Amino acid sequence: MATEAAQPGSGGERRTSAHVRARARNRLIESRLTPNAISVAGFVGNVIAAILVTQEEFFLAGIAFILGSVMDTLDGRYSRMSGKGTPFGAFLDSSLDRMEEGIVLTAVGAYFAKQGDELAVAAVVAAVLFSLMVSYTRARAEALGVECKVGLATRAVRVVIISVGLLFAKGAGVGDFSLLEPAIYALAALTVVTTFQRVLHVWRELTAESPTV
Repeated sequence: MATEAAQPGSGGERRTSAHVRARARNRLIESRLTPNAISVAGFVGNVIAAILVTQEEFFLAGIAFILGSVMDTLDGRYSRMSGKGTPFGAFLDSSLDRMEEGIVLTAVGAYFAKQGDELAVAAVVAAVLFSLMVSYTRARAEALGVECKVGLATRAVRVVIISVGLLFAKGAGVGDFSLLEPAIYALAALTVVTTFQRVLHVWRELTAESPTV
């Protein structure tokens, strides 16, 4: 029986692994770490990314942006898992999420302005505006009792687009690429489309419930 428990993939090994994970999770929950601390750490990571963009350290900016965005996804999960979530924590998380993307994109816009690329600057402004609208339309829809997660440019998709643009920007040192500008154009276009997708979705849901609307 001992030999069987030690074999890879055996029930004994799975139970041991689950026990180790449970102990680690319990220790994390019992620690002083709070969801708010994770949210603030994510915000700091995005501020660092923005600063690195202004210094044209695009690869490092991409890494900082990815790490900050990962923290953004962890705070909500940790809040639910640990039971340490508070109404203010939920408010703080949502507020910082809106700010972080805009801070990094503002730095990108400043970079394009320095390069004299007016079209790219306009695309950054559109990306910031409609990224906020993507979040706003969902929040307003849910306030009306309509679930609204439809659309192409979800938070995860936007993070991927910005990350690719930064990591493979001109001068980032990862091959001979120049993907920051195309990434911004793609982000602007997708956020515009997603905003109207959500408006249309909410209209359909509400008119289905009340045909006289």
